[in-house]
Amino acid sequence: MANTPAPQTAPGTDGLDAETDLLEPLVQGAHAGIDRLAETAAPHVRRLQDGVSAATDTLRQTTDEIRQTGEVWTEELRITVREHPLASIAVATAVGWLIGRLAR
Repeated sequence: MANTPAPQTAPGTDGLDAETDLLEPLVQGAHAGIDRLAETAAPHVRRLQDGVSAATDTLRQTTDEIRQTGEVWTEELRITVREHPLASIAVATAVGWLIGRLAR
């Protein structure tokens, strides 16, 4: 007959308890390390979130200002074209000619 070794410990016996006893300090140390890392990182993450929020607000405000400026310029250009249609056509023709020359 073949010589088969008998299992050293069955599940639920002292062997498993010994392994659990060895792993418990490692698990607790890992938890403590993760907790310390989270506590250290939390203020930095909050500052980063605040910075992104402030940048987003500034970008929205700047976008609104640019949009309003564009609308004002467009309206002023319309008024100028209505008041001076021949001069507007002459200027548009000159600008078109200049762009055509530069594009060659």
